[in-house]
Amino acid sequence: MSSFRAPDLKERQSAGAAAKKALLEKFRTAAEDPRIAERAAERAKLHEARLARNAQRELEREARKAEMAAKAAAQAELAAEAKREADRQASVVAAEKAEKAAALAAEQKAARDARYAARKAAKKVRRKGP
Repeated sequence: MSSFRAPDLKERQSAGAAAKKALLEKFRTAAEDPRIAERAAERAKLHEARLARNAQRELEREARKAEMAAKAAAQAELAAEAKREADRQASVVAAEKAEKAAALAAEQKAARDARYAARKAAKKVRRKGP
């Protein structure tokens, strides 16, 4: 049996250089492989398709936002119109109430004046006698 012999510096350097050369050659042949170029082209095509789909989704999202904003504006306009109509009806009701209250007050005043006049007349009759 032979004993273990440690490699000297030159052997280690040449082994390292050979390993680097083999690794470089492996990558060089892989870079020149047409299948890798085909896969890279396929990935680029997929990437472009993905970007186009994302752009389309963004356009659809913006269109939905614009549509929702238009709907919200229309609903706000309808709500404002309903509020204006309710305010108008409330003012009409308030005016009718005020008119009824004024008519009632005038009627009550007329009744009160009539009672007062009747008392005055009765008082005159009592003083003058029958």
